[in-house]
Amino acid sequence: MLGRIRAAEARVGRPPGSARLVAVTKGQTPEAIRASVLAHTALQPGGFPLGEGRAQELRDKATEMGTAELSSPEGSSLEWHYIGPLQLNKVKYMRPVSLIHALEDVRQAQALAEAGRKWGHAPDVLLQLHNGEAQKHGVHPPELARVYAEVVQTGLNVRGLMVMAPEGDAEASRRVFTDTARRAHDLGLPEISMGMSGDYEVAVEAGATLVRVGRSLFL
Repeated sequence: MLGRIRAAEARVGRPPGSARLVAVTKGQTPEAIRASVLAHTALQPGGFPLGEGRAQELRDKATEMGTAELSSPEGSSLEWHYIGPLQLNKVKYMRPVSLIHALEDVRQAQALAEAGRKWGHAPDVLLQLHNGEAQKHGVHPPELARVYAEVVQTGLNVRGLMVMAPEGDAEASRRVFTDTARRAHDLGLPEISMGMSGDYEVAVEAGATLVRVGRSLFL
């Protein structure tokens, strides 16, 4: 899989390693994560961030595995990302997280910033951009600049944007990915989280810096 990511980078002239693989571990046991992900972290500089989409599952795994478990030969700490929708009553479980991928309104930002003041730190965040499908979450593009400014005012560090691809339409996915990368660039944001198991190569070609893949890592 990393080979296919590197090949996608090369096709569009990107430097190797400019896209990082986030290992989506929801539904997997700590034992499976150690065997299928952490045992191979030397393959990616800095190791593989672990992406969880369920708050209680994140809490339980971080409690069992910790945030300082050796995850590479150099001894780097375990890096947790939260990739699911952030409910306000689940903010309390975000303490172990270094990056939240799917922030979508200022209420979430305010709750997270308040919790961060109690913890002594707050996770960095990505704003989720709406992809045009009615059932999907995210900030609608015309509102992006306003929401970005409001979230920054809470004191959170906004590192970039995240988007989910439209289902079942490869060309629409490419358009959404390209548009999201352009919007991140226009805002001066370095991180772009997009692409999953079925479309991560297209996402890398469009500019993704983080791709979220889980299913094929645990086969």
